[in-house]
Amino acid sequence: MESIAQDVSQVKHITTAPVLKCPAMTSRSVARVAVLTVLLAGLALAGGVVQWDRTPIDAVLRGAVERGEIPGVVAMVATPDAVVYRGAFGKRDVSQEVAMTEDTIFRVFSMTKPITSVAAMQLVEQGKLTLDDPVKKLLPAVGSAKVLEGFRDGEPQLRPAHADITLRHLLTHTSGYAYAFLSQDLHAYLLKRGLPPSMTGDDGPLIFDPGAKWWYGSSTDTVGRLVEKVSGLSLEEYFRRNIFQPLGMNDSFFNVPGGDYARIVSLHQRQADGSLREDPRTPPKPVSTFSGGGGLSSTAGDYVKFMQMLLQRGSFRKARILRPETVAMMTRNQIGDLQAGRLKVVMPQVSNEVDFYPGIVHKFGFGFLINPVAYEGRRSAGSLAWAGAANTYFWIDPERKLCAVLMMQILPFFDKDAVTVLRDFERAVYATAPRR
Repeated sequence: MESIAQDVSQVKHITTAPVLKCPAMTSRSVARVAVLTVLLAGLALAGGVVQWDRTPIDAVLRGAVERGEIPGVVAMVATPDAVVYRGAFGKRDVSQEVAMTEDTIFRVFSMTKPITSVAAMQLVEQGKLTLDDPVKKLLPAVGSAKVLEGFRDGEPQLRPAHADITLRHLLTHTSGYAYAFLSQDLHAYLLKRGLPPSMTGDDGPLIFDPGAKWWYGSSTDTVGRLVEKVSGLSLEEYFRRNIFQPLGMNDSFFNVPGGDYARIVSLHQRQADGSLREDPRTPPKPVSTFSGGGGLSSTAGDYVKFMQMLLQRGSFRKARILRPETVAMMTRNQIGDLQAGRLKVVMPQVSNEVDFYPGIVHKFGFGFLINPVAYEGRRSAGSLAWAGAANTYFWIDPERKLCAVLMMQILPFFDKDAVTVLRDFERAVYATAPRR
């Protein structure tokens, strides 16, 4: 072992020194060093020193920017213990000619939800929350939510729910809470009441009885309020103490510090003619109410750390965030025969129709979409994923032991060009990734 260590040291010296300074070697020693170079490369890859061939992935991302399909993008790919690809292309601010960089801060919107779900499961581990007790014991307003059964003579028809909402329902989006942009009845109800269609609240209404369907909505905002109630901390402080600091996620915020405003990316709106309109960058308004369903801003590098923690079954470096058995529970199907992931939209200015992989019936765990079968040429069966409203995406592939994040900043959600970039990026990742 000592001899090998000395040889590895020699290889490090030779591979970093100018060619003219390499020591003379016999053919036998050249062969030995060649073998050790391969060994060192493998060790370096495990430690995060050597990255994958970036050419195919670069070509996808750079090409999308150069063709004007997207204004800018940051992407990263990682194994459990190393970032193996990182790239930034295009502009952070087109009008000001500010280049995109790896540390650009994005509004990640609903990519907040998996982090809130992890926070809740930490409290389940501690016995401070349970999955199946009625949530109304801690948040009484939840118990008053009624089911909206449509309209009669223009008036909403409401009835008591047939079951109590539990944390399990909230974590799986089977509570009955919906977003108005995904429910015609809820949208009409809010307009009838003179309320904004973006409103969410613990007092409902529900659009079905808890447990009856999967429907994407404001459930995780209620999870966030549960975390605050039980912990006695604001969600901002809870995340900082129990997730962000332990993982080294130093660029993830509900309120971006003033000194970091310059790193925030501008938001683009896709127009009817396919062009993109850039909203001028302005300092974000501070918030004191924290949305567990969509309030965070973060970087690709920070989100990779969160995903690596899940790939490592709840730990990252020396930090233990969740027990392995909790991660296993969160990342398996928790909705039985129900189908998840397809979104029918009634407000196209917010989102396009969503189907992550047509023909596949997706499932849902606690905070994650799950594909029970593989995407051809892409992620493995059993991978985890979700996304954010401005076309930020991630997936975690436990079978291949890799994760990836792709961050853009375009509205509405599931933008056609952004989704094409996502799919091409994913194919390039798997074409490059070695089998493990």
